[in-house]
Amino acid sequence: MNNWKKVFTIIWTGQFFSILTSSVVNFAIILWLTFETKSAETLAFATIAALLPQALLGIFSGVFIDRWSRKLTMIFSDSFIALCTLLLAILFYFDQVEVWQIYLLLALRSVGSAFHMPAMQASIPLLAPESQLLRIAGINQMIQSACSIAGPALGALAITMLDMTYVLMLDVIGAAIACTSLLFVKIPNPEPSENAGEQNILQDLREAQREVYSHKSMPLLLTLSILATFFIMPVSVLFPLMTLNHFSGDAYQMSLIEAIWGAGALLGGVALSARQYKINKIVLINLMYIVLGTGFMLSGLLPPSGFIWFAVLTAIEGVTGSIYYASFTAVIQTKIAPAILGRVFSIYMSISMLPSMLGLMSTGFIADHVGITNTFVIGGFVVLIIGVISFCIPSLLQVGKLTVGENTRNILKRIQHKRGMVKRKCTFNHLSFTLSPPYSSTIHYKKAFSIYQIFSRK
Repeated sequence: MNNWKKVFTIIWTGQFFSILTSSVVNFAIILWLTFETKSAETLAFATIAALLPQALLGIFSGVFIDRWSRKLTMIFSDSFIALCTLLLAILFYFDQVEVWQIYLLLALRSVGSAFHMPAMQASIPLLAPESQLLRIAGINQMIQSACSIAGPALGALAITMLDMTYVLMLDVIGAAIACTSLLFVKIPNPEPSENAGEQNILQDLREAQREVYSHKSMPLLLTLSILATFFIMPVSVLFPLMTLNHFSGDAYQMSLIEAIWGAGALLGGVALSARQYKINKIVLINLMYIVLGTGFMLSGLLPPSGFIWFAVLTAIEGVTGSIYYASFTAVIQTKIAPAILGRVFSIYMSISMLPSMLGLMSTGFIADHVGITNTFVIGGFVVLIIGVISFCIPSLLQVGKLTVGENTRNILKRIQHKRGMVKRKCTFNHLSFTLSPPYSSTIHYKKAFSIYQIFSRK
């Protein structure tokens, strides 16, 4: 792992072009559907088509991610997404495209995404020291945020200057760059669990469940995150309507708010990537809940003349949202055994995406019956309370303290299984282990990893 910076530089270069071109193409498709259909219903169906397959397949895709080579999984999934985009480009080139075909190909792209993102997240702990995972998550957030800012602007520019065929080809080129970059790095596969290859899909899923429940308060952490997402999503999609209706803004101010949120998220990623932090990640997550919830509440309480303050709060919310997601990702990567990480990430993404879709589909109803400002206040209050309650659960805070060497438990179990020596009980970072001599005392995480590396080669 000593050359992790070089490895990630190569990966990030490819991913930047892939994410950027995908952002450009996604916005261009939205604009095209808007111009052609002028229907909000069409846009809603397009959003569902782009999310639903990923949400449904995510429950099972992690099983195969953990069974297959993660490097090849990322390459094939990216290539499949590019192929779908290429087919859509061909339809545009021959002027044979119909709305239902766009729905279908967006859904197929979503199938590829169900494998790519969890595989990427599950690979990171195999390439970098655990102490750097928060920093890496921050850089990933920085890339995502930069692309979310530049993508819509470039997408709007591209669709005015180029035919849709050539706009779509940008995504194909981006995927090709990402796949090529992966060819130049080695991504090790985790040591499979003892029953790997003997279990069916349901047994693999139960194994992931057992891994999550083996970490005290980890199920609670995931549940609170999904609950927070359920209330954050409706608020996040109402920012344009909030600008337009409550603050009497125009198209420029709407785009400005979106850019400010993206800039805030970029700043949050920069802050995390700048250096290595030793802060308890659960404390950081809880603080972000509180700040984000407070920001939403204050935004909903602003008078119609308070647009400037709305913009300031939006920037703060962008920062906190970025830091929250990066911290949460780092916690999962640190706590869960690498061999099971694909399943955990895919299931979490799938479950959290379903309430997001409900939030998106109910946006119109919420705006009409609850009120935009009330939605901000209610959503913000719930997220704030989640953060406060989380601070009152000692076992949950304990999860964030074991930031380095958490996977040592699983490593030492594999060492013990291979060596078969006389066992002796000891404690490491508040966790109990059964070890063989001469490693029968409490050991430092570096020694644990060195032991594992020696034994894993035998």
